[in-house]
Amino acid sequence: MAKITVLCWNFEKNGGGNLMLRHWAHERLRALKPHLVLRQEMWGASADGDQIMYELESTLGLRGWLGPKSSTAVFADTRVFESVRTWPDTGPMWVQPPTALMLRFRAAGVESMPLAVASFHLNYSSSANRLSEAELLSTWADKRQTTMDGEPYRLPALLGGDTNSYPEPGLPGDPALPELDAIPDRPHRLHRSYIGADGRRRMDTRPDQALRTAGLEDVARHWATNGGTPAALAPTVDACATHGPDARVDRVYTTEDLLPAVDDVDVIPVPLEESDHHIVRVRFDGDRLSDILTRPFART
Repeated sequence: MAKITVLCWNFEKNGGGNLMLRHWAHERLRALKPHLVLRQEMWGASADGDQIMYELESTLGLRGWLGPKSSTAVFADTRVFESVRTWPDTGPMWVQPPTALMLRFRAAGVESMPLAVASFHLNYSSSANRLSEAELLSTWADKRQTTMDGEPYRLPALLGGDTNSYPEPGLPGDPALPELDAIPDRPHRLHRSYIGADGRRRMDTRPDQALRTAGLEDVARHWATNGGTPAALAPTVDACATHGPDARVDRVYTTEDLLPAVDDVDVIPVPLEESDHHIVRVRFDGDRLSDILTRPFART
């Protein structure tokens, strides 16, 4: 079976009202032939009867679901994924709520496990709020379904978005954590850090720690350490005067059961005049994914 391509992208301000820029940006996505797109900063997409959403569906050739407050969206190839349900109420604390739904991989069959899928955007300015949001995200790694004979099982999960924070350091090739005093913009020092137990201010890696504690793995980290290449760990935002050095703030996480199906992870560069974030691309092996999703009692 062909590879399944998932793209995750924070397209800056959804083009900022520039129709041609928005069109070119999504043509860029379409050229990558995605089956699933996790988008952030969907500003304005709900205006005028969701006109921009219909426009983007047409450009991408995918069906779209828009989250609350036009913060995030999920687009899917309905020949590959069947929608099972949505979660319009994603819980408290969200400044930019995620788009969350349940999708079934058609090739795995009608009795296969669906996937819990979410596109998220953690808070920009508050590390405390980000940690709460990351903890809420972990609930999509704890969604359960019941078979027709009454047996419960836990759904695999696939979550991607802008964490506005850093992965736990230590992997060769991963961008180094910024040094707080080296960030010229004083408010941004606050935005990307927190006070540790020792009273010192530290760069914020807590969302990554929280998600991995909950059994959600950073697929780029997994791929780079399991036969892949360091390209999986490329920065997703470039250095700038206000935000500091290159960083890998955009990440895709899956529950551990999906990791054997990961076939490649890389970062697609995007020119700064188009967006301040690059595109994260994850490819899954379709046969391995089908096999995982037809073994519903692996995670109860």
